[in-house]
Amino acid sequence: MKYIIDTHAFIWYAVGDARVSSKVIGVLESDIEKFISIVSIWEMAIKVNIGHLEFKNSFDDVVSNQIDLLNYRILNINLEHLFKLSTLELHHRDPFDRLIISQALVEKIPIISVDEKFDKYGIERIW
Repeated sequence: MKYIIDTHAFIWYAVGDARVSSKVIGVLESDIEKFISIVSIWEMAIKVNIGHLEFKNSFDDVVSNQIDLLNYRILNINLEHLFKLSTLELHHRDPFDRLIISQALVEKIPIISVDEKFDKYGIERIW
């Protein structure tokens, strides 16, 4: 089994937020293959830069440490993801989430997310 972690889930786990379910913690701390989209890292970088997201440590350290700690693989954007994005219905308006949805659909990988809007795309989602 493989999973893509949504941006908020990555952040919440990294900072020890109680909103992360025990099921998600079990998956993240297991040997299951886990991906973080480059889209999520890009989104966090923008939010840190404009002051909408702060970590106790530097952004670089938090992201690098979490990737190492949980053995995340980076899921880069490719043309197939963008082609899929161009055909998505507008159930979800967030451009970052829409690209992650496209990646999940193309790669056939479930998403770790609290966001129920993802369900409208026929994606397997856990929380």
